[in-house]
Amino acid sequence: LLAVFVGFIWHANYAATRAGKGILFDEIKNVPDQKVGLVFGCSEKLGKHDNLYFKYRIEAAAKLYRAGKVETLIVSGLREQYYDEPDKMRKALVDAGVPAEKIICDYAGLRTLDSVMRAKLTFGYNNLTLVSQKFQNERAAYIARANNIEVYGYNARDVEGHAARKTRDREVLARVKMWIDVNITNKQPRYLERMPD
Repeated sequence: LLAVFVGFIWHANYAATRAGKGILFDEIKNVPDQKVGLVFGCSEKLGKHDNLYFKYRIEAAAKLYRAGKVETLIVSGLREQYYDEPDKMRKALVDAGVPAEKIICDYAGLRTLDSVMRAKLTFGYNNLTLVSQKFQNERAAYIARANNIEVYGYNARDVEGHAARKTRDREVLARVKMWIDVNITNKQPRYLERMPD
């Protein structure tokens, strides 16, 4: 039973890695042109410190836009009373030179699956460029391809250190959940309507 369990974890993780093969790029010159880029949300701060995952995703998204690789950016994340990822991302992108009218806020991107599927089901985009660190882009690519969404990805700079190791450890189980959501439970986004600004 242990061998089966370990084998299942390996299979789910490899499935995400394989989904990203040939469609995720570290060099912006290799990224195909698309109408829209999907930027995955995270908190701007970790305690009193800047969250480098946030910083590097914003840098990647702004670079992608300035290079003419996308026309519009969807910033997708969680919005609660005292916590608003999409608005923080939009402000950071505007500060980086992206016009506000070229940014769409998705306030119901509760997790990767919701963000990817809402880009198609809510906002009407069936072709996307994913913008996040490679580990999340791979998982998002698996979800997208399972739902007939054509995707490429631009990998933001990765983060090193203790926090990064914890993130990578959590990613192992996130990929197991990804596989179950797609292949067993057919998980759908919690919300499909477009949330007002």
